[in-house]
Amino acid sequence: MASFKITVSDTQGKSMSREVKDSDAGQLLGLQLGDEADASIIGLNGMIRITGGSDKSGIPMRRDIHGAARKAVLLTKGVGLQKAESGQRFRKMMRGNTVSEEIYQINCRFDGIIESDKT
Repeated sequence: MASFKITVSDTQGKSMSREVKDSDAGQLLGLQLGDEADASIIGLNGMIRITGGSDKSGIPMRRDIHGAARKAVLLTKGVGLQKAESGQRFRKMMRGNTVSEEIYQINCRFDGIIESDKT
């Protein structure tokens, strides 16, 4: 079964990390970057929006690559490319925009406020 590490950040810049396994993780399979999911799988009320992620070897997901496969793409700027001068292009490995079982970490945005677990 699938298992994901989900990092959720809210509108105030606070973030939390949870691990999701089995049937809860199955709800995320097949979703694409920008899609919304129910936040109850990580213990919050509302919806979370998937903004990014990476696979088990650290290769990032990219919005403009369709599917779940790894591809070597030619980049001039954007996600996965730290520095490039004007006119430079680099071929980098990227993961597609669809959540699959090869994805290890999923980054999400929560539109509410994350309550702290400390009392």
